Formats: sequence, structure tokens, C-alpha cells
Amino acid sequence: MTDLAGIKSAARAAAFARREAAFAAADAAQAGHLSSILAGYRGVPLAGYMAMRTEIDPTPVMEEAAAHGTVAVPVIMGKGQPLQFRAWSPGCAMEAGAFGAQIPAAGEWVTPQILIVPLVAFDRRGGRLGYGGGFYDRTLQKLRADGPVLAIGFAFAAQEADQLPLEPTDQPLDMVVTEREVIDLSPVARAGV
Repeated sequence: MTDLAGIKSAARAAAFARREAAFAAADAAQAGHLSSILAGYRGVPLAGYMAMRTEIDPTPVMEEAAAHGTVAVPVIMGKGQPLQFRAWSPGCAMEAGAFGAQIPAAGEWVTPQILIVPLVAFDRRGGRLGYGGGFYDRTLQKLRADGPVLAIGFAFAAQEADQLPLEPTDQPLDMVVTEREVIDLSPVARAGV
């Protein structure tokens, strides 16, 4: 294990503990700020995710967005590959995908312009610590090469870290939305940190 891998592993373990405590204390209003942000992007193709374990749940916001445009969820195609996104709608038939994540049983493939990104930890420099598979990093790199994409990390405020151990391949977030605030992480905002 490299030193960076060990540091990331320790950071993940600490962040999982903070997230678990925040999840246990969460209330129904946890997605209010995310809903407000996405209201300004009605009709823009959006990818959310189906919350697992103690992740903050974007489903209420995805349901709102589906009334105005296309919503999709990520599908893991294989190790080392970017994610693909399948159209999702409230009540659609779902099945277990890789790692137990729920995915639509059928539907069109979608190229999102906005991604609600799950995470284990974030910092105010745009850093995101995920589960270690690199799926979102590869996906954001690919999507950004093809055009503008807004990557919104969705997390509990308790998942914030002062600074994360990052690698050159880690893709920055443009914004983080928590149950408490909206954090602008655009390049201009990151430069001031």
C-alpha cells in the first residue's frame, strides 16, 4: 500500500464515521438547499444516484426534477470504466446493479450535464473522496472533455474535511450542497481558498 493509499484509507474511515452519525441525526429537510439550486436548471439532463447505506438521499430532488426533464442514475459498466447513465423516473422498475446499487431495469442511456455526486468526504478546495474505485473521476473527466458539466457533491455537513489527500486524476467538484449550506467551488471560488 502506498503512503497516499494509506492516508486515503484513514481519511475514508474517519469520514464514514462522521457520515454515519450525521445520517442518524438527519431530518426530512436534508435536500432543501439542493432543491433550490436545481430549480434554476429545470430541463437540463440531470444524473442523481440511489442512496446506499448512510448516504444523504437525493431522491426527493430527483423526483422534482423528473417533472421538468430527464433524470438518470449511474450504472457501473465495469472496473476501470466511466459510468454510464440510464433514464430514471419515480416508480420505474429497479434492479440490483454492481455493488448492490439500485439501477433502472430498462431505459434509454442519457448524457447528463449536471451530476449529483455521492461522496465520503469533501473539502472547500473542490476535493472529493469517494469509495476508491475512481468511477466518478473517470466519468467527470470524460464528460468534461465533451462539454460543460456541473458536478454537485451532495453530502452531510459533517463530511467536510479540512483538506483531503488527492491525486492528479481526482476530478474537482464545482459545488457542494449540504443540509446546511451551498458551497461554491468554482475555479474562481477555489482560487480564493
